[in-house]
Amino acid sequence: MSETSSRTLLPEGLRDVLPPDAGFESAVVDSLKKSFAANGYALVKPPLVEFEDTLLSGVGTALAPRIFRMLDPVSHRTLGVRADITTQIARIAATRLASAPRPLRMMYAGQVLRVKGTQLEPERQFSQAGFELIGPAAGAADAEAILVVAEALAALGVKDVSIDLGLPTLVPAILAAQPAADVSRLRAALDHKDVAEIKAAGGAAAPLLTALVEASGPFTNGLLAKHSLPPAAQKEWQGLVAVAEAVRAAAPNLSLTVDAVENRGFEYHTGVTFSVFARGSQRELGRGGRYVLAGGEPATGATLLVDALLAIVPRVEAAKSLFAPFGTPRAAIADLQGKGWRVIAGLAKAADDNIEARRLGCTHVLSKDTVKELTGS
Repeated sequence: MSETSSRTLLPEGLRDVLPPDAGFESAVVDSLKKSFAANGYALVKPPLVEFEDTLLSGVGTALAPRIFRMLDPVSHRTLGVRADITTQIARIAATRLASAPRPLRMMYAGQVLRVKGTQLEPERQFSQAGFELIGPAAGAADAEAILVVAEALAALGVKDVSIDLGLPTLVPAILAAQPAADVSRLRAALDHKDVAEIKAAGGAAAPLLTALVEASGPFTNGLLAKHSLPPAAQKEWQGLVAVAEAVRAAAPNLSLTVDAVENRGFEYHTGVTFSVFARGSQRELGRGGRYVLAGGEPATGATLLVDALLAIVPRVEAAKSLFAPFGTPRAAIADLQGKGWRVIAGLAKAADDNIEARRLGCTHVLSKDTVKELTGS
């Protein structure tokens, strides 16, 4: 391996983002933040690194296997690099903003780092953008989270968005009333939608759990009308129905599906959850749902995976750039910038300004105080 190649080699799952991709990513994040802000969410910026014990407290406990750890040479305490920003927002809401008026609406955007990627998401460092709604326990808050996500994606030009509703509390409520023979075996079978294994491991709950798996699909009000749920499970299910109906009333054209037995990735959630998909993407675009802060306060929110969005968000035409030959007064450059031009100023006299402009990737050149479009090759 040459010295040059060894200097450019990065750890697995990490990469440089170069022009124009870095600019495109920034524009997508800015659009998301604009959409969130329009709904009353205020921006917060938690640190990239925290003490391990605070990073993994409360809802962060489930993320312990995912975080990088290091020793802080100042405090001599173990630090953790955040693997998710939601847990940091939960900490801020429960501490720094504990006395702030509720509902508390906060948004964020930033990089996260995880120990390992997955087969579908091999990146270990990636961008998140999302928001949290702290305080309300009502289904209206869950519906708002879904609608804000849908509106933010629409503003980006993402088509055919689908929201897949989940309820990780439903299966435990069923099993509490009808204990299964082997819960761990049953959980794995439910995650893989293995009906034969569900029937083998589900005990008395097997028929109902099988019906839940088979009912996965487009949401309808009478999805489980033919099945009798235990009282606790019925209450959980009605909560999901209320959220779905509120979303449908506000956005009748938004595709809503239900997978009431899905649990993977929702380890700390305590109510209605959702995953975000769109035609043209093989990856999940984001997810969200209800959880509880360390002090017991209810919350809901959503996180969008910016890297997944970049593959399907329509790219706008690159901004036109203007080459200003060496010696162009700064006042003239400022005037052009004020008119919307991206100005590349020459730093030395060029033999041919047109050739130099093309070499620098410009679309126009300033010639004798006149903007001229470059044509030909």
